[in-house]
Amino acid sequence: MYGEYLENPMIDLGCGDRDYIVRQIAHACHQYGFFQVINHGVSKETMEKMLQVSKEFFDLPVEEKMKLYSNDPTKTIRLSTSSNLQKEKIHNWRDYLRLHCHPLDKFTNEWPTNPTSFKEIVSNYCMEIRELGLKLEEAISERQHMAINYYPQCPEPELTYGLPAHTDPNTLTILLQDTQVTGLQLLKDGKWLSVKPFPNALVVNVGDQLQALSNSKYKSSWHRAVVNAHKARISIATFLCPSNDAVIKAPRELIEEEEEDSEAIYRDYTYAEYYTKFWSRNLDQGHCLELFKN
Repeated sequence: MYGEYLENPMIDLGCGDRDYIVRQIAHACHQYGFFQVINHGVSKETMEKMLQVSKEFFDLPVEEKMKLYSNDPTKTIRLSTSSNLQKEKIHNWRDYLRLHCHPLDKFTNEWPTNPTSFKEIVSNYCMEIRELGLKLEEAISERQHMAINYYPQCPEPELTYGLPAHTDPNTLTILLQDTQVTGLQLLKDGKWLSVKPFPNALVVNVGDQLQALSNSKYKSSWHRAVVNAHKARISIATFLCPSNDAVIKAPRELIEEEEEDSEAIYRDYTYAEYYTKFWSRNLDQGHCLELFKN
C-alpha cells in the first residue's frame, strides 16, 4: 500500500539566502503543490509535546471524548470521524479533533481541559506554527484552525483509507506528522507516492485558494492518508485560511503576465461560498475548484 517514496522537495528556511528560498518554494508549488521545510523556527520540543498531548487526548475514555462529538462543520471545535458520513460510501478509518485557533483568546475557552496540559501545549504550537505560516504566505491570513488526526491501527488497511484522495479547501496547510509511521501519500504524474517523514521537518502543501489566486500557476496537491495494520498514526494539520468575506480573485497583473488578452481561469467568489460548497460534497468527488471555473 505504501509503494514508492516521493523525492522530497526539502527546503532549508535557515540557509540565509532569501532569494534562493523564494525560488525553491515557487518551484515546489508549481511542480508539486507540496514541499517540506527544516530550520523553520518551530522548536523540536514544541512539536514533540504537540504529538504527545494529541496521543493522550485520543487515549482518553470514549465517553470523555464524546462530549466534543459533532458532525456540524461550522462548529469551532468538534470531534468527529470520517469526512462526510451522509454522502460517502466507504467511511474513513480516522478520528479527528478540529480546533479553531486564531485568535487564541477567542477559542481556547472551548478547548478540552483533559489532558490538563492540552491548552498550554496546543496554544504554544499554534503560535509558533502561525508565525511560520505567515512567513510562508508573505501576507497576513485572517483565520487559522487545525485538525488533530488519529488513525488507529487497521486490521484490513487495503479496504479503506484514513483519508481519501482530496485537495485542501484553504490557502496553505502545514502538517506535523508522526515520524515513526508512514501514511501520507501525494499524487505525482499519475502515481501515488509516499511522503517519507523526516525528523523535525514540517510538510507544507498548497490549498485550493492559492491555486485560484495564482491562476493555476501553483497547484493544490492531491493527497491521501493510508492506514497501518500494526500501528496507530497521528498527524496535526494547521490550515491557514482567508476570512469568510474575502473575495478570491487572481490579480490582473498575474493574468497579463501569461499573455495578452488572457482571462482568469476561475470566477470571483468568497471563501465562505467555497467552504460551504466544499463541505457539501464528498472529499473524493473531484476537484471543487472545477465548480468555480469561468
